[in-house]
Amino acid sequence: MTNIALAETVMESFVIEGGRPLSGHVRAAGNKNAALPILAACLLTAEPVTLANVPRIRDVETMIELLADLGVDVEWTGPNELRVQAADVEKTDLDPELCSRIRASILLAGPLLTRFGRASVPPPGGDVIGRRRVDVHMHALAELGARVVIDRRYELQTEGLRGARIFLDEASVTGTENSVMAAVLAEGETVIGNAACEPHVQDLCRFLVSLGARIEGIESNVLRIEGVDRLRGGHWRICPEHIEVASLIGLAAVAGGEVTIDEVAAEDITPILPHFARLGIQVELGGSSLVVPAGQELAIQDDLGGQIPKIEDGPWPAFPADLTSIAVTVATQAHGTILIFEKMFESRLFFVDKLVNMGARIILCDPHRVVVSGPAQLFGERMETPDIRAGMALVIAALCAEGRSTIGNIQQIDRGYERIDERLRSLGAQIERVEG
Repeated sequence: MTNIALAETVMESFVIEGGRPLSGHVRAAGNKNAALPILAACLLTAEPVTLANVPRIRDVETMIELLADLGVDVEWTGPNELRVQAADVEKTDLDPELCSRIRASILLAGPLLTRFGRASVPPPGGDVIGRRRVDVHMHALAELGARVVIDRRYELQTEGLRGARIFLDEASVTGTENSVMAAVLAEGETVIGNAACEPHVQDLCRFLVSLGARIEGIESNVLRIEGVDRLRGGHWRICPEHIEVASLIGLAAVAGGEVTIDEVAAEDITPILPHFARLGIQVELGGSSLVVPAGQELAIQDDLGGQIPKIEDGPWPAFPADLTSIAVTVATQAHGTILIFEKMFESRLFFVDKLVNMGARIILCDPHRVVVSGPAQLFGERMETPDIRAGMALVIAALCAEGRSTIGNIQQIDRGYERIDERLRSLGAQIERVEG
């Protein structure tokens, strides 16, 4: 029996008293962007799949609702464990209201198409951070043999997908994931060039291999997939959330005390650390734990010759786009000047006006670039969060600000960070969730 009981949506805010050092241990949650495609991939087998370390966040709950609406049996069997079985899928058209809540609804297209021959997918929702193309998905599925008709929805049909050589015109994470999920049951070999290789893409590929898929090139930008007749059920533990780990590093660095983060995948966080070092953040990484020592003297490290440095995002293993908001906030507390260049989304940096209102010294050069000069004393403000990552950046700003801040629209933060207020309180933060 499907068990997806959800609390009624209530408008809530965080009330935060800043200026209190944080200390203690906190465990990284499961990776949101791995859990969502892995849940979608459960459609590829009729056998039961058990998933551990699943984050209890709004986006995961919405994906569960989408699967249940299709007839998939989904049940929470533990605090962070799900049992999923897609034995009796009743339809292949997705509910438009549910799809409007999350970008990841598009990830159901590939599994539905390859297993059932049809998918009807409304335009996906998600964060409003700029134009987010689905062209990569549709072109790749067409290369595999899908007929694609676009008329307010994406209508896809096939009598059977066949392997193909596909070159993605951008290294899209979700485009890669949809292509992989479609190809694992397609006849013959598929080669995907310019594939994304972020940790969550790797986790999806390894999950599929554990069910019997044949995928080579994991961790690289060329994936070779030999189609199989069927996938079996199995068990999988979702990888740790490296974006959350990095968010907590930034938070601890500006808040003051010593914080230890557990359940860290060193290979996923190591490429991020040199960029944080440019902001003056020092960490101690050992095994699956990472320590942010107390008393960080944040100072931006100039480029050779005393030139102003920059942090710019890009496909993995470059600096993740999801961390640019965090980097901007940390930079407001560091001595020096830095350019932060967000190349991917033209609206992600538009939250910086809220930091300016708090006292930050930031120049918004254009939709993609900001210059930050610090340190600046921040003061509590009342504000609304526009998206998941900006929301966490505002929480970090509020925790190091003087006075009280109220952050509204926190359902955006809940979409990506599991019980973040409870976990921050365990570190000594004064943060309360209130209605309104």
